[in-house]
Amino acid sequence: MLLSGQVEPVVILEDSDDDFDTVCEAIRRMGIGPEVCRVTDGDACLTLLSQRTAQLPALVILDLNAPGTDGRETLRRIKLDPAVQRVPVVILTTSTNPRDLDLCYLYGANAYHTKPVRYPDHLRAVEVILRYWLGDVTRASSVVHAS
Repeated sequence: MLLSGQVEPVVILEDSDDDFDTVCEAIRRMGIGPEVCRVTDGDACLTLLSQRTAQLPALVILDLNAPGTDGRETLRRIKLDPAVQRVPVVILTTSTNPRDLDLCYLYGANAYHTKPVRYPDHLRAVEVILRYWLGDVTRASSVVHAS
């Protein structure tokens, strides 16, 4: 069951308007209300995460083939940064390259999903990802505690 009153944001690194719209449609259909923070390149994603000092996002969804700093390097930097490394990072990409899969898990990805080609399948896949990460699992606290 999804958490009601979801307040933690979801950060999405996605340069495709159509794929981003699919994520938004899944959120709308599910009746959940997280703030969705879209970035279109890895540098913007890393900057956004570094600015979230009071509360971390509930989830980061990365497309590997983003312009500039791509999703692979963005993932690596997220998981090396003690301030944000506990945030779940899910890869949602068109890449079926086994090297990408291995690299992403080596860098600390929490899950790797290949985007389905057909819209209804893509929409269902996004709903499964969101349901799992925003409702089914128990996540670490999103509040940053001062040391």
